[in-house]
Amino acid sequence: MSITKEGKQKIISEFAINKKDTGSAEVQIAVISERIKNLTEHFKNHNHDSHSKRGLLALVNKRKKLLSYLLKKDSSKYLEIIKKLKIRG
Repeated sequence: MSITKEGKQKIISEFAINKKDTGSAEVQIAVISERIKNLTEHFKNHNHDSHSKRGLLALVNKRKKLLSYLLKKDSSKYLEIIKKLKIRG
């Protein structure tokens, strides 16, 4: 369900702005998207896991807030990350 340490480092290195970047909106959106993807796979087998569904909703809302922030801050980066992650149509 969660991301492995190596997987998270790979995502961070792919979306980071500079070498020490771990907290920018782009990186956070990418990590949250991976967690959402893992949870949706989890629900294919465990559809009555209500506690994890609540966590999934929280992750989706957090990603939505970060995406709206990024849209206001830099729309070109927003469009780039949407295309890269294949989310929002």
